[in-house]
Amino acid sequence: MMKHPATIAILMSALILTACHKKDKQEEAPVAAAPAPAAVPAAPAPAAAQLTEQQEEMAKKQALLDYGTMEDKYLNDPKGQWAATAKASSTFGDDDGKTPSDVNVAKNTAGPSDDRSWTNNNQDKGFDWLEVSYAKPVNATEVRVIIPGGNGVEAMNKVELQDTDGKWNTIWSGISEVKQDRRGSRTWFVRTFDKTAYKVKGVKITIANNVQHGYKEVDAVQLVGE
Repeated sequence: MMKHPATIAILMSALILTACHKKDKQEEAPVAAAPAPAAVPAAPAPAAAQLTEQQEEMAKKQALLDYGTMEDKYLNDPKGQWAATAKASSTFGDDDGKTPSDVNVAKNTAGPSDDRSWTNNNQDKGFDWLEVSYAKPVNATEVRVIIPGGNGVEAMNKVELQDTDGKWNTIWSGISEVKQDRRGSRTWFVRTFDKTAYKVKGVKITIANNVQHGYKEVDAVQLVGE
């Protein structure tokens, strides 16, 4: 009878050991990774709206109207003044001391825009300049250069103002960011600055010929001030 309790104890110990061994195996078993969520397809980009032929025509007319409005404002600016005289570093056709044609000389830039212009004589070398003077010295705030067809607008390199004592003051120099304005036959190169403390009687523009190849032209130069 004494052996029965011992047998029971041995059996119980064996059961406990077996249960612990199963538990350890369960804890060691790798946990299965959760399945990755299915990729959601990207929404298709909306198609660009196509302008109708009528809308395109209206857009072109609006661009032309905007250009005309801008140009009218400049041409009729009561504070704007056109040059009285002009001279330049070179003129198309003046090679070897030859007399250039009147259609290319600097004096064509005097007065308001009239589709007559100065043309330089260098396409891609050195620098050229155009110097204009005004009848009434003013405290200036802006210079506007009219360039036929945009020929040379990207080559504009420097703008200087001359005071009544004859001193030149640089108000801008660098690389022109202005491109040909394809809305019209003229491109306006405009430089705006703080009102000068001195009276301005002249403007000088300098052109870097190799920045934009080809001959450069200027129709007129307007000085704004009072």
